[in-house]
Amino acid sequence: MSKPLAGVRVLDLTHILSGPFATMTLADLGAEVVKVEPPEGERTRGLLANDPKHSISGMGAYFLCLSRNKKSLVVDLKGEAGRELFYALVAKADIVCDNFSVGVTTKLGIDHDRLAAINPRIITCSISGFGETGPGRNRTAFDQVVQAYGGNMSITGFDARHPLRSGLPIADLGGSLFGLAGILTALYERERRGRGQHLDISMLDGQIAMMSYMATMYFLSGEDPEPIGNSHFVHVPYNSFATRDGAIVIAVIFDEFWQNLLEVLGADDLRRPEFDRQPGRLASKQLIEDRVAEIFATDTTAHWLEKLEAVRIPCAPVNRFSQALADPQVRHRDMVVEVGHPDGGRTFAPGNPIKLSRSDPATFAPAPTLGQHSDEVLKEWLGLDAAGIARWREAGATR
Repeated sequence: MSKPLAGVRVLDLTHILSGPFATMTLADLGAEVVKVEPPEGERTRGLLANDPKHSISGMGAYFLCLSRNKKSLVVDLKGEAGRELFYALVAKADIVCDNFSVGVTTKLGIDHDRLAAINPRIITCSISGFGETGPGRNRTAFDQVVQAYGGNMSITGFDARHPLRSGLPIADLGGSLFGLAGILTALYERERRGRGQHLDISMLDGQIAMMSYMATMYFLSGEDPEPIGNSHFVHVPYNSFATRDGAIVIAVIFDEFWQNLLEVLGADDLRRPEFDRQPGRLASKQLIEDRVAEIFATDTTAHWLEKLEAVRIPCAPVNRFSQALADPQVRHRDMVVEVGHPDGGRTFAPGNPIKLSRSDPATFAPAPTLGQHSDEVLKEWLGLDAAGIARWREAGATR
């Protein structure tokens, strides 16, 4: 059995995070992803490259992780010969993905209309901060900027005066994930219609989409939600609580959970008829959560988790990275995998969360050195021999 996307060819023009995470996932699933890099290399190569704690042989953590399973081909898209070489590759490709600023692909002559004239089946995906249309399309976009525009920061934290961004770059990652969904949708649609199309993916659109039911709540009430830390606007108790040696979270979503919690805590003072139902607990949220916090602080995380899990109350330790990445469930599901460097050395990275029942398990080839696969790609995609490759080199198209 081959991997599910075996035979799908991707020209990857992305950099940093909002695009590379999408193309990394395509590569993990078996697509042949070729990083088309400028002669100086794409910018992700420089991130943490010289950090002694976060690099191997001049290759930083960003690139080691995000460029696994990919190949590297150097093409100078700013020169006429480089563009001609790129057009020849597009004729053999299925997907072209970029996360340039709006208008760059048109300026370079590699926008969808130009590429579709060469290959009508080509699927192009452009991931940008704010999309290719509309009055805000030219705003400068980075993850935190989009988080702020998208409303996410206004409900993250403990009060409205101190907004917080998400600890993970959710706007970048959201753009990649919606880009990935769009690419797979376009591939499926192409099988029925025979033609490719263009995907205009906005990181801001992704943030707005993820508002989901909370946006509908706003439209119904006309009231902006406020940040409430780790608690919940409906369920009580639903929060994080300090223990003697760490912290845990609990989620008392159903009324029967409340009765079980009282047994675990031995909190007879909270056995009040008005607390048996959610509305009564919500009305006394602060009193209840203060008392629960007082009790949890008397013993260890492990002690409380054992008791809570025994009665099926949703709970978890507040793990640090070291704990989350060592969790037996995470390890069992191959969510920590080895990644290497072409010159030797190895480290680990998150695995592929997409588990399929009858496809080959994921494998993880090292991220490439700059131009490592130039000759290989030109030979396999374009059928060039050494002399043909040399002619493109002499023309300044590649190296």
